[in-house]
Amino acid sequence: MRINFLRENISIALNSIKANRLRAIITMLIISIGITALVGILSAIDAIKNGINENFSGMGANTFTIQNGDANVRIGHRGRKSKARKEITYHEALKFKELYQFPVISSVSTEASFSARLKFGNKKTNPNIEVTGSDENFLYTAGYELEKGRNFSTNEIRGGNALVMIGKDVEKALFDSKTNALDKFIKIGGMRYKIIGVLKSKGNSGGFSGDKLCIIPLGTARMYFSKPDMNYTIHVLCKDYTKLNTFLEEAKGVFRKVRKIPPGADNDFEVVRADNLASILLKDISMVTTGATVIGLITLLGAAIGLMNIMLVSVTERTREIGIRKAMGATQNTIKYQFLIESTVICVMGGLIGIIFGIIIGNLISLALNTGFFIPWFWIISGVIICIVVGLLSGYLPARRASCLDPIDSLRFE
Repeated sequence: MRINFLRENISIALNSIKANRLRAIITMLIISIGITALVGILSAIDAIKNGINENFSGMGANTFTIQNGDANVRIGHRGRKSKARKEITYHEALKFKELYQFPVISSVSTEASFSARLKFGNKKTNPNIEVTGSDENFLYTAGYELEKGRNFSTNEIRGGNALVMIGKDVEKALFDSKTNALDKFIKIGGMRYKIIGVLKSKGNSGGFSGDKLCIIPLGTARMYFSKPDMNYTIHVLCKDYTKLNTFLEEAKGVFRKVRKIPPGADNDFEVVRADNLASILLKDISMVTTGATVIGLITLLGAAIGLMNIMLVSVTERTREIGIRKAMGATQNTIKYQFLIESTVICVMGGLIGIIFGIIIGNLISLALNTGFFIPWFWIISGVIICIVVGLLSGYLPARRASCLDPIDSLRFE
């Protein structure tokens, strides 16, 4: 009985929509704009979050880093300011590796340049390539894999050989698909380097690229990219994840000993787990998510007010129709449900349009950031539920007003 009643009211609502196509289309567009804003923004943010998780998961959950800087990510002027830290020197990093006798793989690296331009013949990259000087263990601790070629040997690291491993973006920029990059010579700055390896792609996530880099031996970086405040980073890969926190605390103690920090004094360095970096970024992005949700809901509130206004106009225009229905035996609840269902149908139809556009906009943003295409099922289902709720709330006042009309006065209405 209730299903038949609902089906009949939906049919009446659709007939009413057909009779007032222009007004119904405008109303649906108002709703769709609100839903597009909400679903589009939040879908894009979810895509960025997924990209961040994928990017940092590649580093491995069982790694940690000893660095001189604070690991906090600053968004806006209210973000916590990073503390000034003393650089980790080359000798401190080597001393740590010597003293830290645990079943782990450790490596030392330094950022030789953040904006290098690489050249091969008449081809060159944009000046945004990261040049990292590293030892033979860096690939394992940083989560990189070789697609072809080989890693540096211990002697090559110490000897400062002019060798390089390049990321996938560098290979694409300098070589065509038919050219093998191995054993070719490229220029970094004014020096020629022989390519001995090409790294597997790590992809680009949230604007961060794991493929716009090249890796040179640590000794070479110290020789040709040396600067007074050169800073080194220590990466540690723990083979047993269950002992990660224990090894991390031991690493703090060993490095305090290396730096001769007196008991009770604060650390002048940071030890950061790889999965904590993702957590920090996601925590800051959650603030953006909250703001975007509020903006989307405000947009949707405006759409709901517009829908209510149009439904009130519809009640006024259909006063005589309401009088005829009441004269034929329709109860107040029947009239009320008719307008509530009509409001909900309009809202859901507009919402479905908004959801489609929201998915498109969200994925266009995610594709621009190279986080890949995905279907945000959570926001699709949430969007439909929100549309039903908005339709009921927006239609309640007009429906109540319609149900309370006096049938005699309604029949007299012109």
